[in-house]
Amino acid sequence: MTATLVALAVTLPAQAQASSDLPALTARAETAALYDDEAGGNSDADDPAIWRNSAEPDRSLVVATAKEGGLRVYDLDAREIQSVPAPAGPTPDDAPGRFNNVDLVQGLKLSTGRADLAVTSDRLRFYRIDRDRVGGPLTDVTDPAAAPVFSADQEEINDQRTAYGLATWTDRATGRSYALVSRRETTSVALLELLPTRSGTVGYRKIRTIDLPSSFRLPDGTSWSPCLEPGELPQVEGMVVDPANGALYAGQEDVGIWRLNADLSGTPRLIDKVREYGVPGTYDEATEECTPGADPGYGGTRISADVEGLTLIPEADGDGYLLASSQGDNTFAAYDRELEDDNEYEGGFRVTAASATLDGSEECDGAAAVNAPLGRRYPNGLLVVQDGDETPQSEDRSATGFKFVDLADVMDALED
Repeated sequence: MTATLVALAVTLPAQAQASSDLPALTARAETAALYDDEAGGNSDADDPAIWRNSAEPDRSLVVATAKEGGLRVYDLDAREIQSVPAPAGPTPDDAPGRFNNVDLVQGLKLSTGRADLAVTSDRLRFYRIDRDRVGGPLTDVTDPAAAPVFSADQEEINDQRTAYGLATWTDRATGRSYALVSRRETTSVALLELLPTRSGTVGYRKIRTIDLPSSFRLPDGTSWSPCLEPGELPQVEGMVVDPANGALYAGQEDVGIWRLNADLSGTPRLIDKVREYGVPGTYDEATEECTPGADPGYGGTRISADVEGLTLIPEADGDGYLLASSQGDNTFAAYDRELEDDNEYEGGFRVTAASATLDGSEECDGAAAVNAPLGRRYPNGLLVVQDGDETPQSEDRSATGFKFVDLADVMDALED
């Protein structure tokens, strides 16, 4: 079923902090640049996930998406150890798959035994993780009978009206595992139950779908929608579920961060808004850009569109942070994870250049954190963030990559 939900008005305290005033952190390592051109396999870094090897934390992995370039698997030195191609279209004239987002499921019960999985969009696929498998840790275990999540036909798939953002969730009460998936250029989010088959593959069934708002009532009584290309709605990409309480956080890129139940019941709540919220805009067909009007002052003070890359930094006592990438000003914003504290803002930071060859993170699309020991390299945990402007790069090649940041530096910055 599909339900259209009404946005709730939110009043936020004015606690603006200039991005230049935020603590500047540096990465410890970076992946090799990916290039979004034919020579680079149309590879565009987007979203990471961190798989912790509980038996040998030093041999943990980072699984990351490269859109048409497929998946990349890195070790903790940021060295590539496997590249998995995106699936081809059914005919040469059809669009290939694009791996937009990735998340992990731990200990899913398959017919061949329990396994950890990497789950990816846009053609929802499942990869079993076997650290020591010859040929690389990832093996495709997608049920070939699995239907597209949203697309009615191949034409919609070719137009990329497909699965976009993705987060996984295992319900502690039932032990059932799910994927929450958004649709590109719409406000839709779907809840899918993961279904192992007798043959050892994994499929899914759609439980329900909701539509987040695309139009918002402003305090002056007017209605506002973000300025986008004709036919597009303000999409959701960054998502994460807090396993402790089943809260789903969803980043609607040009609007803000929503909190809702991971089973998609109840009414979503907008916990923070982008600075551009409420700013009118006029779309120019010639330039394919929006010209903003006067800012009426209804936006937030901490994140700038697009809001992306949501991840959790849990702490043993139940505290911790929800972390969001503020793509518009190249910063990261942290919110209290505890619901009783109403996800209040806790601070932020930037990831800046460590040297002439190890740059920072700009226009960050995706982020992932693990607050647990990862061996000698990261004994206090790891944050991996996408860098949308990898440097140095030549003038005619768009380069992206991923940065590895010691989580101890992040925690120190947020707790100062």
